[in-house]
Amino acid sequence: MTRKELLRKKREQIIEENGIIYLDNVSKSYSTGSPALNGVTLSIQPGEFVFIVGDGGSGKSTLIKLLLRELTATSGSVYVMGNDLAKLKHRQIPKFRRNLGVVFQDFRLLKDRNVYENVAFAQRIVETPGSEIRRNVPAILATVGLAGKYKAKTKQLSGGEQQRVALARALINKPSILLADEPTGNLDPKNSWEIMNLLEEINEKGTTVLVVTHNREIVNAMQKRVIAMKKGIIVSDEEEGGYIDED
Repeated sequence: MTRKELLRKKREQIIEENGIIYLDNVSKSYSTGSPALNGVTLSIQPGEFVFIVGDGGSGKSTLIKLLLRELTATSGSVYVMGNDLAKLKHRQIPKFRRNLGVVFQDFRLLKDRNVYENVAFAQRIVETPGSEIRRNVPAILATVGLAGKYKAKTKQLSGGEQQRVALARALINKPSILLADEPTGNLDPKNSWEIMNLLEEINEKGTTVLVVTHNREIVNAMQKRVIAMKKGIIVSDEEEGGYIDED
């Protein structure tokens, strides 16, 4: 067995034993103030749909940045898809992130490109052959309900349509995990529900979905696993949970 095969087998074993996302007693401190995360232990299994909720300053954003390897933990271990993120070399980070889809509140689209080019960009980064890009982009745009908008510039789109483009871009490389950071934060209720329904459909096809949100109506209605955070710790972790206010 080659070294590459041994590493893959080890990662698969870590996922089987601990989950596709696993935080083991993780703390993250900045130069000033209280720890952003304080002794967090968390396991998310492949194929789960999980909400992360909590007020500002609860540690949600720090958690997402740790999972993306934008930050490293001060102490403890962070594993994503079997990778110990503290051991990832800088040059390995782009390849690691190819298996993560990310959607943000502010869309982060390329404003000088049309819908097709925004989505195709994610495939060009990973050097997907042009013939595959020409097949894949229309297919994923159809999945998110934008088949007829591929030539439109992003500034011509509504907020809901822009978030669909962002979602298509996040999904085009078939990631194992989709991280959605306040994906409905800039949307009206109708578009918010359409985006959440798409996330649920994606999850039903096998993608692990982690959603950070303040939208209590959506959290309460969807009855997924809900992890509530406050001041850097997990205060509640409930299957089929709801939005919990902590005093």
